[in-house]
Amino acid sequence: MEHPRPGAEFAHTEHEITEPVDLAHGARLNPAAVGWSRIPLHRTAISGWGRTKRWEYWGIVTDRWVIGLTVAGLDYLALAGLYVFDRATGEEIARDGVAPAGHPRLGDAPGDGSAWLAAGLGGGTVTVGVEDRPGLTSLHAEGRGIAVEAEVRRPAHDALAVVVPWSARHFQYTLKDLANPVTGSITINGTTHDIGRGWAVLDRGRGRWRWANIWNWGAGSGVVDGSTRAIQVGGRWTDGTGCTENGLLVDGRMHKIGEDLTWDYDLSDAGARWHVRGERIDAVLTPFHRRRAITELGVLAVRTHQAFGEWHGTGILDDGREVSLDGLVGWAEESRNRW
Repeated sequence: MEHPRPGAEFAHTEHEITEPVDLAHGARLNPAAVGWSRIPLHRTAISGWGRTKRWEYWGIVTDRWVIGLTVAGLDYLALAGLYVFDRATGEEIARDGVAPAGHPRLGDAPGDGSAWLAAGLGGGTVTVGVEDRPGLTSLHAEGRGIAVEAEVRRPAHDALAVVVPWSARHFQYTLKDLANPVTGSITINGTTHDIGRGWAVLDRGRGRWRWANIWNWGAGSGVVDGSTRAIQVGGRWTDGTGCTENGLLVDGRMHKIGEDLTWDYDLSDAGARWHVRGERIDAVLTPFHRRRAITELGVLAVRTHQAFGEWHGTGILDDGREVSLDGLVGWAEESRNRW
């Protein structure tokens, strides 16, 4: 199905933030926070209860493994998640822990990504920890029969931080940090494996959400023609706000793309390609695996289709140069949420 850009005027002039700023005044959006930045500059403390969502998500794709680690606080419950897919054997492992009324450790200072939560409900305890140090992030996660230890090297490159304003009371800060080299190990039922060569991507979220929403997200990292590159694309949840989370990272420089993109994909076919395009991006992800995750816990309901694969296509940089995106590895997804 195709999800087009909403109207003819789809290109936005977005304000670039260059100084530290508060995301919110109490529970209301600070208008001065709306825009985007190349490094984390937002102080993300938010008052109030019930609609505030806060999370750290690390997605990793290597030549052997796909790994996802999540620490999330939704006010009325907290989530710790660990996902692993073995590209060699096809084995898929998911461990999720829930803590009703739990409060994970999550920071609100600019750039503070350290996090920790141990949570369990039915299937045993799941523990996820993130420790940020200058230039390096350590990741630890464990659940029944599985443990992950990873070191993410954080080069001095641009990230993409964006504040999306739906209203004064509903808004979201997102930080995407791409193309981070990663090393580490996975232990499954007592057998330890090297995770191999690959890339780690951070998704940090802080905001106050509407109850029901839907989003698309895609990311990919790699080296093309000797150049480190990454693609970051989103859609639907940002449409009509005047803000986007779209950009191209090339050799450490983020090229912000201020347009709502068209997404074309078929959820009925797990092997179908995902096509994302606009005036400055034309990229296709060909999946090698698709994850379908459904969570229903009372007021919480999340349905996610996440396709992992390889990107091919082109992007146009700020100076008009066209660059290849062929061979970047990552994912594209659709998520429908009531929370």
